[in-house]
Amino acid sequence: MSPRTTLKLLFTLILLGMIAVTAWASHLQPVWQWGGLAPNPDRAWTIATLCDAYCGFLTFYAWVYYKERPAGRVVWFVLIMLLGNMAMASFMLRELLRLKRGEPAAQLLLRRFA
Repeated sequence: MSPRTTLKLLFTLILLGMIAVTAWASHLQPVWQWGGLAPNPDRAWTIATLCDAYCGFLTFYAWVYYKERPAGRVVWFVLIMLLGNMAMASFMLRELLRLKRGEPAAQLLLRRFA
């Protein structure tokens, strides 16, 4: 499967999954009635929020996967899934520190290896 097809599949699954979990949670309770970490039905929005966070982590990881070599891909996947935004911020800081003086920020998006 080509990288483009893989990304289309990944983001289609994320979109459909998020639509499904949001519809499920909305069916149980309107979002404006969410009371926090409490028993049913409030638990539905807690689950939906966690799904949203992990879909965001996977979205960011798709870029990390492109940028990193195979061993780094595994390490960063584990870190992102365990630490979330802390790992993502660490990755971005590392990439920013790797930019050479005068190098445009657009270089952040590209691989550094051939």
